[in-house]
Amino acid sequence: MVNKVTLIGNLGRDPEVRRLENGAVVAKFPVATNESYKDKSGEWQTVTEWHDVVVWRQLAERAERDLAKGKLVYVEGKLTHRKYTDKDNIDRYVTEIVANTFRLLERRESSGNSGYASSMPTQEPTTTQQTATTSNPVTTSTTENTVASAEDDDLPF
Repeated sequence: MVNKVTLIGNLGRDPEVRRLENGAVVAKFPVATNESYKDKSGEWQTVTEWHDVVVWRQLAERAERDLAKGKLVYVEGKLTHRKYTDKDNIDRYVTEIVANTFRLLERRESSGNSGYASSMPTQEPTTTQQTATTSNPVTTSTTENTVASAEDDDLPF
């Protein structure tokens, strides 16, 4: 079975960070995604969906440091549902994405390309580098040859 969510969208506000009594850090932030389509009359319509994202521990500290309202972000995690009772003793239900990774994205404006680039630091690739993992990301060089091949790919990350 699979429970996996992938979002690319803009932050609706700065992350809200709390430090719990046990020392754990949790951050919450909304992400807006847009979908465009043509309606029956041929006019373009845009639908915005809002997603509540939660990150824990080191990821929450990184969100507090790096994320800000309006920034474009890639988020990956799982969909969760929880129930709680509010102060008026009314049961409330919440659907959230508990993220296990995120990456700040930025538009490539200097190259004239409408694609996106990761804000992660770059390094020169070597022939002996292993496959990238979330704990040890390998990014591409910004030299002419590498950028040209990366721009051929439509993926924003």
